[in-house]
Amino acid sequence: MTPAIQQRVEFNVSPARLFNLYLDSRQHSAATYAKAVVRRKVGSKFSAFDGVITGTILAIVPNRMIVQSWRSKHWKKTDLDSILVLIFSKTKHGARVDLVHANVPEHDHDGVSQGWRKYYWEPWRVYLDQRAGRAGAR
Repeated sequence: MTPAIQQRVEFNVSPARLFNLYLDSRQHSAATYAKAVVRRKVGSKFSAFDGVITGTILAIVPNRMIVQSWRSKHWKKTDLDSILVLIFSKTKHGARVDLVHANVPEHDHDGVSQGWRKYYWEPWRVYLDQRAGRAGAR
């Protein structure tokens, strides 16, 4: 079994802002430049990146934690779903996201690990900076 992917990233916004960004279809889609469908309901199905990523919401602690079963359309049918845990916490200057992504197939481990940075953290920064700029311009 491959090791779990673990990442920690900080943003200059509140934990609630990041939590809502991930669990709101409109914001998630805008921030990642690809369609996402997600609901704030345990047991609900979700998809991201125009259906390339799919899964189920397993647990939610409002503004604090999201747990999902998660799989890529590119994985083999024999690959088990992975488990994603996102924890949102307050820091001195904003918020931190701690990610643990377990059971990612070996053949896509590097791609998923790099993908979090490329398709989530970097675009989120751009999106949040743009939104902050608009708010500051009012």
